[in-house]
Amino acid sequence: MTTTEESRTARTADEVLAWSRSTVEPALRAAVDTLPGSMRLIAGHHFGWCDEHGAPGDAAGGKAVRPALVLAAAEAVGAEPATAIPAAAAVELVHSFSLLHDDVMDGDRTRRHRPTTWAAFGVGAAILGGDALLTLAFDVLAASEHPAAKEAMQRLSAAVQDLVGGQSADIAFETRPDVGLPECLSMAEGKTGTLLGCACELGALFGGRPDLAPHLRAFGERLGLAFQLVDDLLGIWGDPHVTGKPVHADLRQHKKSLPVVAALTSGTPAGEELAALYHRESPLTDAELIRAADLIERAGGRAWCRQKADALLTEAVHHLHVAAPAESSAADLTAIARLVTCRDH
Repeated sequence: MTTTEESRTARTADEVLAWSRSTVEPALRAAVDTLPGSMRLIAGHHFGWCDEHGAPGDAAGGKAVRPALVLAAAEAVGAEPATAIPAAAAVELVHSFSLLHDDVMDGDRTRRHRPTTWAAFGVGAAILGGDALLTLAFDVLAASEHPAAKEAMQRLSAAVQDLVGGQSADIAFETRPDVGLPECLSMAEGKTGTLLGCACELGALFGGRPDLAPHLRAFGERLGLAFQLVDDLLGIWGDPHVTGKPVHADLRQHKKSLPVVAALTSGTPAGEELAALYHRESPLTDAELIRAADLIERAGGRAWCRQKADALLTEAVHHLHVAAPAESSAADLTAIARLVTCRDH
């Protein structure tokens, strides 16, 4: 493939993500500045730019995986990454919308070692803040006047619908005793895989190569599902001092996450004991949460998720190579993929 990029030293995943954050943040701040004052405060708190009183802060604002995928995908198809900044900002705004609403639905009071938006401002404010960020994402794409903006808006809108469908299924699964592994995987694809796939697709569209968009989308979708598998593992076994979330958070809510469903459908004695424990209506005690996590591991749920995530990483890299991207950009995308599947937060 012909590319405009110049040869450069290979970057680590952390360097790629830091580059993405510094590249996209000015566009995010400019977009947030167009919001009403109350929504600016909520957005600023969410991104770590200020505390709940508006005092400036420098708290971590997330890994910025999705905007990094947009920029790296644009570069991979031969464009300057700067051409895709509006798309990167839009994807991050959609992701942030989903996080604000997700924290309300899950009742999580902390994220990234700070109070979640609803814990700081109230449920109503968090919902409205999420709505504001969602609409702002499409404003950013429209204002870019990029030739691919209209198609990008359609693709992003479809991704949001898939995300909402996946989140709806995730909630419905909590009260269903008969969730199968295929439908749980489908839920995760919608909830997480679709937006990462869309991020890569928008990078190709803004990079002027719609013909390569399907390959890069497939890369992102596989990576997104692997991301969710690892996220589900962290939701049970992650160190709260590293993840910023309470220990056993997903088990407390009786979530039918992927390791849980893999264990429940394993046909093992441990899976049967887990079902008896997990399907009770009463909350699990701390001792029972520890027991549930042990049963999931004994039933093979933890090992299955790890193996599945590794297989998806292999598939993702295959789709990336089919797109034949520029070498250093392929290295950036591969580094992000490996970080996503091996992370601890």
